Amino acid sequence: MEIERKFFIDESHEMPNLSFVQHCEIEQYYLTIQPEIRLRRISTNQDHCVITVKGEGTLEREEIEFEISKDVFENLQKAKMGNIIQKIRYQIPLDNELVAELDIYKGELAGLKTVEVEFLSVEAACDFSNHLPNWFGKEITEDKKYKNKYLACAYALK
Repeated sequence: MEIERKFFIDESHEMPNLSFVQHCEIEQYYLTIQPEIRLRRISTNQDHCVITVKGEGTLEREEIEFEISKDVFENLQKAKMGNIIQKIRYQIPLDNELVAELDIYKGELAGLKTVEVEFLSVEAACDFSNHLPNWFGKEITEDKKYKNKYLACAYALK
């Protein structure tokens, strides 16, 4: 089960220094959005490719993920719907052993910045409202148009 909250960035506040923060480049696309089937290549020192099936929902939803080869990732691009999403993801440590995943989008979505935090329980996710970093902006957890599957299709329609 994936339990996460998603926010815009409040650029009026100072962001954490990203110079020493672990980060990776992500390239992802979708085979379908109902059910949601996503393929992702994560580039750090070595590429890592996964296929993910996600259930419906916003704060809480099922998620199943399997590792796949680079060849499978590239071959399935022929069947993709929408466009490929490219972003840099920074993993910023927070209090209580939480991690903020800051996504800075590239390409067609350049300028969009979001941050997600995953939780072990719905209660912990709700309690997080009392501990929001000041650089977290408006919450968009419930706004489906900011889910990556819709971003991939929405900018493909331009």
